[in-house]
Amino acid sequence: MLKIYIYGYLNRIQSSRRLEREALRNVELMWLTGRLAPDFKTIARFRKDNGKAIRSVCRQFVVLCQRLDLFAEAIVAIDGSKFKAVNHRDRNFTSAKLERRMRDIESSIARYLEAMDTADRQEPAIAKVRTERLQDKIAALKEQMRGLKEIEVQLNAAPDKQVSLTDPDARSMKTRGTGVVGYNVQTAVDTKHHMIVAHVVTNDDIDRDQLTSMAKLARTEMAVDKLTAVADRGYYKSEEILACHEAGISVFVPKPVTSSATANGRFGKDDFIYNTQTNEYRCPAGQRLIWRFSTVERGLKISKYWSSNCQQCSLKADCTPGPQRRVARWEHEAVLDGMQARLDHAPEMMRIRRQTVEHPFGTIKAWMGATHFLTRTIERVSTEMSLHVLAYNMKRAIKLLGSEALMTAMRA
Repeated sequence: MLKIYIYGYLNRIQSSRRLEREALRNVELMWLTGRLAPDFKTIARFRKDNGKAIRSVCRQFVVLCQRLDLFAEAIVAIDGSKFKAVNHRDRNFTSAKLERRMRDIESSIARYLEAMDTADRQEPAIAKVRTERLQDKIAALKEQMRGLKEIEVQLNAAPDKQVSLTDPDARSMKTRGTGVVGYNVQTAVDTKHHMIVAHVVTNDDIDRDQLTSMAKLARTEMAVDKLTAVADRGYYKSEEILACHEAGISVFVPKPVTSSATANGRFGKDDFIYNTQTNEYRCPAGQRLIWRFSTVERGLKISKYWSSNCQQCSLKADCTPGPQRRVARWEHEAVLDGMQARLDHAPEMMRIRRQTVEHPFGTIKAWMGATHFLTRTIERVSTEMSLHVLAYNMKRAIKLLGSEALMTAMRA
């Protein structure tokens, strides 16, 4: 059964019904299965009931690639991409969407009631027919409202205040377009041969909390002590970067530009030079910003610095519209400064990231046919994604080593 699935995913055939047909007419598949022709239910049930084993096969192939020294550089690019789930947007509800749907139904009911009042003034025969039709529409809308009330109860009980009816684990996610209801698939891709070292299917819309877990997983799969990980600015989070530093993982993540001062053409925080020995900043005008106090914001210890000479400064208009320019510094900001220094000395890392991690996502989505996952719930979707990753890695390994060398290594 696993042969059928591997053959199918290698040849862009993921549907159990299509695999059933191929097993009856495809000579290659007949040879692989010894002319066994399971029906689509048996094929689908195998994927459903053996998810853990299928995911283990995907990991074992990564181990094989590691033994063949395909991950020699120990540098990975980390990224995430949104994949559609078997759940239409109309069957996904948030508080705002539910409120809007209820408001539309109430508006329609009010409009039909007004139409019934108008119908009463017409000929009795015509009025009766129109009134019955409008009453049926109102009854249907009230039934929809009762269904929405039940969904509202589920919504209030959900931890993330979101409910999907077809696939309960799928979540509404922002994209560059109109957004999708689906999953956020995280991958760590080897920069040398562009093979997927590790992957995880999540239903978290944002990437900021995924850096440490993906980097550690990649290091484990590659069986190395030191690892370098590259990610885009969507992964920039101070706590995650610190956790990677403490784990001995060197990361390259560009800082997103969120400062209103920089956006308005004023001096940014990077224009203020920190002196570790005196614990103070030096501003572009040469003034000292000394430590004033420390506080805790969102669980992080932050120190505040400012100068008393801002009012007399000739550069004040280019610095701050307020009475004085204040600079905040996290207690572990030296880790962030060190990462930025590495990035400044190796700007090509961002180009390497783009060339590495975006290609596998595009390839897999092309194989899928720009459609949605075929299975439901995060566990089964993870199994389906593992089959995609296994097929992708096998094709890459065949291209690098040749089919005979790969078969020999697999038999060893």
